[in-house]
Amino acid sequence: MPTQAINLELQQQLIEIVRRAAKAEILPRFRNLSEDAIRSKSAPDDLVTDADQGAERMMTAAIRDLLPEATVIGEEAVAEDSASLGDIAGAELALVIDPVDGTWNFARGLNQFGVILAATSFGETIFGLLYDPLADDWIVARCGEGAWFGRPDGTQRQLQVSETDRLDEMVGSTSIRLFPKPQQYQLAATFPDFQRMMAFGCACHEYRTMAFGFVDFMLTGKLMPWDHAAGLLIHAEAGGYSALLDGTPYKSTVHQGHLLAASSRNHWEQLRDKFAFLV
Repeated sequence: MPTQAINLELQQQLIEIVRRAAKAEILPRFRNLSEDAIRSKSAPDDLVTDADQGAERMMTAAIRDLLPEATVIGEEAVAEDSASLGDIAGAELALVIDPVDGTWNFARGLNQFGVILAATSFGETIFGLLYDPLADDWIVARCGEGAWFGRPDGTQRQLQVSETDRLDEMVGSTSIRLFPKPQQYQLAATFPDFQRMMAFGCACHEYRTMAFGFVDFMLTGKLMPWDHAAGLLIHAEAGGYSALLDGTPYKSTVHQGHLLAASSRNHWEQLRDKFAFLV
């Protein structure tokens, strides 16, 4: 399928697939999970729930019905060794799914969670969707067409990143637990240099809040494509700039390094200098 086939009709079909999965598999389990419905994966705080697995199965099946030639890469399928991250690079069309982003929050009844879906072509992101199941609204972007906030009633508006100029007035977002312990202390020491530093525990809402213009920058040490492919396209289409701290452009095939997203190239360079100890 050529990349231009992510048209408005297909975009709406993908949104509806995500909405149906959230309604059937995620929302009924929110604040209604038994202990055996929550499990650990790679670490005690790396969680998976019945909602993650059920939503991913439902979305995967629906996408394969809609786009039988596409490669589907779900976070939980990769964790179970039934899908490979390496398939993204060679796929003309891949759909990358995070069925419940912010599972730690979700499992504890916190409302900072969402669904992320990205479409990539040979590793380049061509479509991104950040969906909030509780509000039933979304942000989408296709290459070159801006970032748009939408609701079920058809209303939509174009989004723009923050215009904050001074670093000491900026609001940032990071999770120091994603960095090695010695760097955590160095990173924490930079927090007073900004107006506020936040930790969402959810890339979906982190990128949504940047696209709305309320958070000025984001720094992370974990580069899984289901966390960042959709959000970084949306951030770029809203006017932002991002790259790894060593200057390497982000692609969904890059899974190691430190990623910085800022509201402009100039702000990215100023912030990169501030975080140079991480390189």
